[in-house]
Amino acid sequence: MRTPGDDEYLAAGLLYGEGIVNQATDIEAIEWSTRRPNVVNVRLHPNVQLEAQMATRRFSAGSSCGVCGTTGLDAAIARAAATRIADTRAIELELLFGLPERMRQSQSKFGDTGGIHASALFDFSGNLMTVAEDVGRHNAFDKLVGETLLARRLPLSEHIILLSGRASFELVQKALRTGVGVLAAIGAPSSLAVNLAVASGLTLVGFLRERHCNVYSGRQRFTSAHEWSID
Repeated sequence: MRTPGDDEYLAAGLLYGEGIVNQATDIEAIEWSTRRPNVVNVRLHPNVQLEAQMATRRFSAGSSCGVCGTTGLDAAIARAAATRIADTRAIELELLFGLPERMRQSQSKFGDTGGIHASALFDFSGNLMTVAEDVGRHNAFDKLVGETLLARRLPLSEHIILLSGRASFELVQKALRTGVGVLAAIGAPSSLAVNLAVASGLTLVGFLRERHCNVYSGRQRFTSAHEWSID
């Protein structure tokens, strides 16, 4: 289940998050089916090597939560925890406080429905790069990643990704694939998400509001004159 629109980004982002493709050139074409309007076909470059188990593996994207599309939680944790986020310069913590409202102002579909998730990409100066929306928060993230992948803007080292909901393990896992320095959420992170962020050097922020937030990992990326609120 997904919100129609930007389906090419959704497909590309899902494939990137699953590790099936690693760069834009791994995708030769994304084509829409004329007979089935809710289907897109992705043709991979002949040089893309799929894992042996991929021939028998079948998965689908999920719009809710959990380790969607992954058959082994332990394997997913081990693979993601092996990723290390590159060191970045520090930014002012207060820069984050204005980002939720800026994302909200750019959510055209939320304005129409009042019930849709978003993922937004900002640079370290607080400039809004792009926003993706979908009824499912995982789909919104995949659309964001797919857009940046096809635009050849990965990795996202000195960037911030903002989530409209909570930060689950899978969203942290997907964020690690992009190399983003800061993942911030308006909602709460799960304990597994926090553990993964700590192990990987990702800065994880939760409960982001206009004047406060919780920093769960990667505090070194922030400078602040205000009192810290850290769990």
